[in-house]
Amino acid sequence: MHTPGEHTRREILTQPEAWASTLEAVQTYAGALKDLWNKGNFENVVFTGCGSTYYLSLAAASLLQELLPIPAHGLPGSEVWLHPATVRPSQQRTLLIAVSRSGETTETVRACQAFVAQKQGTLLTLSCYPSSPLASLGHLNLVLPAGQETSVAQTRAFTTLYLAAVATAALWAGRSDLLAEMQHLPELGRRLLATAGAMARQLGTDAGLDRFYFLGSGSRYGLACEISLKMKEMSLSHSEPFHFLEFRHGPQSMLSPTSLVAGLVSDTDRLHEAAVLEGMRSRGARVLTVGETQADVAFGSGLSEVIRTVLYLPFGQLLAFERALFRDQDPDRPHNLDAVVRLDAAQG
Repeated sequence: MHTPGEHTRREILTQPEAWASTLEAVQTYAGALKDLWNKGNFENVVFTGCGSTYYLSLAAASLLQELLPIPAHGLPGSEVWLHPATVRPSQQRTLLIAVSRSGETTETVRACQAFVAQKQGTLLTLSCYPSSPLASLGHLNLVLPAGQETSVAQTRAFTTLYLAAVATAALWAGRSDLLAEMQHLPELGRRLLATAGAMARQLGTDAGLDRFYFLGSGSRYGLACEISLKMKEMSLSHSEPFHFLEFRHGPQSMLSPTSLVAGLVSDTDRLHEAAVLEGMRSRGARVLTVGETQADVAFGSGLSEVIRTVLYLPFGQLLAFERALFRDQDPDRPHNLDAVVRLDAAQG
C-alpha cells in the first residue's frame, strides 16, 4: 500500500548522497567540460528548462555571471523553441545549456533540436536518464543518475542538476578552491536535514498560515521560485516568489497576519534584506530567515557564498512536504500534474 509522500520523503532525505555522486560525476566529465569551454570561445550562455529546471536556469545563469565575465540568462524551453532570436543576440557565439530531469520534456527537446538544426551554437545537456532523447542531442551530454526520482515534484533531481551546474561554472572559472569547498556540501546537507525538520513541521502544520511568500535576490531568486513552486505543487497552497526589494513595490499589499514571508538571506545584501523583512514584520506578517548565520534556519557552513546556495533548498522542500501532509495532499502525486510534460502532435 502506498503511504502518502513516501517517495518524496526518501528523495529529500537522500539528497546528500546524490550530491556526493554528482560531484564525482562532474569530476569524471571535467576534461570534456574544459575542452568544450576553451574551444567554444563563447560570448553568450543561455540556460533553459521547463518548470523547476527553468527556475534552475535562472539561478544557474546568475551564478555563472558571478564567476565568469560573460553574459548569461535563463529562458523557458518554449521560448528557446518558439522564439529562437532570443537565444543568440547579434549572432554571438552561444552556448545553450539545456537542463531536464527526464530528458523527455517536449519543449526542451524541441528547443535543442531546433538550436542544433539551425546551427545557432554549441549545446550542453544535463539530465538524469541516459536513454532519454535529450541525452543524445548535445555536443556534450552530462547524465546524472543520482537525480532520478519516483515522485512527480522534483526535489533530489533539482538539487543534483543545480549542483552540477554550479560545479561546472566553478570548473570553467578555474576555481579549484571552490570545487574543493563543495566536497563539504554532502555532510552539511545531512546536518541541515537532521536539524531543520522540526521547524519545517512546525510551520507546515500551522493552521494560522494560509499564504507563503519566498524572497531571494541574485541566484537566490531562482531558488525562491523553485521553493514557491514546491509549495504550490505539493500542498496546493497560495505561494509566490519575489526579489527582495521588489516585494515592497505592490506585493506587500497582500500581507496579513496569516502570511509567512521567508527570506533567503545573503551575506552580500544582508542589510537591505533585513530592512525588507523587518518592514514586512511591522505590517503584521510572520517572517522566517534562511541563511548562513543569524537566521532562523542557519547553515553555519563556512563555505563561500557562491557555492553554498544549494543549502537553501532542503528546508523549503521539507516545508512544502509538511504542508502537503497537513492539507491531506500526497506529495508524491500532486493534483493535475504528471512527471513529464509531453505535447501532442497538434501542439508540437
